[in-house]
Amino acid sequence: MSEAAPARMGIWMTTALVVGGMIGAGIVLLPVSLAPLGYNAIIGWLVSGIGVLALAYALAVTSRQDGQGIQAYIERLLGPTVGFSVTWLFWVSVWVSNAAMAIAAASALSLVVPGGATDVTVALTALAMIAFLTAVNAFGARATGVTAIVTVLIKLTPLVAVVLIAGLRGSGGGDYEAIAPLPITFDNIATACALTLFALLGFETATAPVGKVVNPSRTIPLAMVAGTAFVALVYVLSTTSVALILPVQDVQSSRAPFADAVGAAWGDGAATFAAFAMAVSAFGALNGGIMIAGELGFSMALRGDLPKFLSRTTSRGTPILSQLLVTGLAGALILLTMSRATAGVFLFAALLATSATLWLYLAGAVAALKRRPGTLGTLFIAVGMLFVAFAFYGSGIEANLWGIGLLAAGLAIRAVMRRANGVPAAAGAAAALPG
Repeated sequence: MSEAAPARMGIWMTTALVVGGMIGAGIVLLPVSLAPLGYNAIIGWLVSGIGVLALAYALAVTSRQDGQGIQAYIERLLGPTVGFSVTWLFWVSVWVSNAAMAIAAASALSLVVPGGATDVTVALTALAMIAFLTAVNAFGARATGVTAIVTVLIKLTPLVAVVLIAGLRGSGGGDYEAIAPLPITFDNIATACALTLFALLGFETATAPVGKVVNPSRTIPLAMVAGTAFVALVYVLSTTSVALILPVQDVQSSRAPFADAVGAAWGDGAATFAAFAMAVSAFGALNGGIMIAGELGFSMALRGDLPKFLSRTTSRGTPILSQLLVTGLAGALILLTMSRATAGVFLFAALLATSATLWLYLAGAVAALKRRPGTLGTLFIAVGMLFVAFAFYGSGIEANLWGIGLLAAGLAIRAVMRRANGVPAAAGAAAALPG
């Protein structure tokens, strides 16, 4: 391992990592699913927003330490086995999501580039994106942070544009499209919450970097809470605006609802740029995903939970071998699923990522309670835990069984690797973590 200090990310880069991780492929087609739900969708956004903010607060309380990564935060409060378990599930969900993000980015780009919509070209483009962003990440955390800032600025464009279009229509005396008249019921709200939750995943990315954030005790909590609140606000305004701009039936049949809403007001050129921006949205999320998956593998390798060679870094502090491993795994998943429907691959990844990440949220909330956050803090964290239970229910039994199976596999791999690496079964961090 090099003795050179790695370049670190400040508040703007860390917040961009959070916002970029949250605004990914999940939002691209979400208006299609939400439009038929009418006002249930708006309520679903509010419920999910409050629940996710409560969970972001819980992880913020847990991570007010020294920037050594989510595994260190959890294991100090709940023990090394729990710390590994949530990190392992988080790691698997991220590299699986990376494959889905690459496919989504390549598919969105195919709407802009003529003749680029075949299974082979989408897969090859997805692989090229993963390879390119792995090279970017090899230059260190700041290179990843700069890429996150640039892609966030681009991906926000169509989301802000539809809000502006809806506002201009209302202020100009124009008529809004009718919201779908579906009754407001518990089941309909639950459906809306299940759909909106996946789009709000990603705030936890700020907890993954190991020793690469400036002033982590302040930067990480602030980036998570502020980034989550910002994205939740943008999401509820932008998806509602799409429903007000386009008729319900047009939204439901759209392949690119944001681009169609922008195009309806400003023409085909603006629609093409909006489609490109949505491709950048998934591309930017992939950028952060490659970094995060590499950091999580690095964290587990430092403790002997994975092969020790994965803890090696470059002179810039990049765990390059860990990143290459997750790049290879994501690429293999793309090749194995190349002949299947893109939507099916993305749905599988979304369900798996949601279920696996919920265990991290639950552990983070329990760990936060152990830090005695006060009466109001405890109540807010309890809200987050109730939301996790509701989200487990909404994820369905199949996704939850996948999560349990992956956890069992991870614990078996950990036992083998610890024996091979000569690490005591009860040990926590077996190596010195970066400061």
